[in-house]
Amino acid sequence: MNKANAEPISPAAAVSRAKAERVTRKKRDLMLLWRLLLLVAVLGLWQGLVSLGMLPVFFFGDPGPVFAQVWHWFQSGEIWPHLWATLIETVLSFVVGTVLAVVFGLLLSLNDFLARLLDPFIKAANAMPRVIFAPIFALWFGLGIWSKVALGTTLVFFIVFFNVFQGVREVSPVVLANVRMLRASRKQLLRHVYLPSAASWVFSSLHNAVGMAFVGAVVGEYLGSARGIGYLILQAEGTFDINAVIAGIVVLTVFALLIDVLVTRIERRLLIWQPTKSTSEKARVET
Repeated sequence: MNKANAEPISPAAAVSRAKAERVTRKKRDLMLLWRLLLLVAVLGLWQGLVSLGMLPVFFFGDPGPVFAQVWHWFQSGEIWPHLWATLIETVLSFVVGTVLAVVFGLLLSLNDFLARLLDPFIKAANAMPRVIFAPIFALWFGLGIWSKVALGTTLVFFIVFFNVFQGVREVSPVVLANVRMLRASRKQLLRHVYLPSAASWVFSSLHNAVGMAFVGAVVGEYLGSARGIGYLILQAEGTFDINAVIAGIVVLTVFALLIDVLVTRIERRLLIWQPTKSTSEKARVET
């Protein structure tokens, strides 16, 4: 809508909206503070139990040397080639697995014959522990990047696939009937009804898919590679350096969270039409 034709906001509504935004911002900041306090408490408890000898350093590590190892990796630049390799494998696994899952999810959800035909095979494939395919992928694709991508793709695919399939099947029959009464084509149905319905389901699954993509990359690096965070962790395990092992896990966790934040931002941008909690709070305040 053109701003010139937009309905002007009354002073009372503007004040109410500003008040709702302040309340939302205050709640968000308070939650961030509680999370930081929880993190500090966990780290303090870990350090205290190690210092008192209640947790053996050999098995549980020491927070100080762990973060010193992380700092050394980044300061020396040693970790960058390994981190880059793991991130490339993770992103490729995530993208390839998601694209394949969306395509096949839409195809099967809109074709009842194919869905019933392939149903037992899909369930059987999903029931298999996909990690056991890692050695097979290493034989097929070698010890390079593509064996890790293949493993990560299988882990991501089923998480997203079932959400796409269910999202399309959950479209309201009333909505479909109304759109068909307007003589919408199959392409228009796909664009304006099925895809928006599946979008929220897809993005809810992507947060789990990020973690699975990291799992595929790291497990593949365990089996055979010359670089990657999984390779660093494996080397540290070989020398019984528990602090370096935990440091590698910390680095993986932080970057997994960063990718998850990126997915969340993309989700908010693409699903802007959906009412959020803050929007509902604003409406409640305005009324």
